[in-house]
Amino acid sequence: MGSIGLPELLVVFLIILLLFGGSRIKDVGKSLGEGIREFKKAMNGSPDKKKEDEIKK
Repeated sequence: MGSIGLPELLVVFLIILLLFGGSRIKDVGKSLGEGIREFKKAMNGSPDKKKEDEIKK
C-alpha cells in the first residue's frame, strides 16, 4: 500500500518530461551522473591519500 509501482513512476517521469523537456532532462542527467561519479571518486580516494601521507612520514 505504501510502495511506489511502475504506473506511479511513469506518471512522475511524464510530469518531469513535460516540465523540463527532453533536452533539459538529458543535461540534468549528465550533470547528476558526473556529480555522483566525482563523489564516489572522492570517497574512494580519501583513504588512499591518508595512507600515502602516513607512508611518506
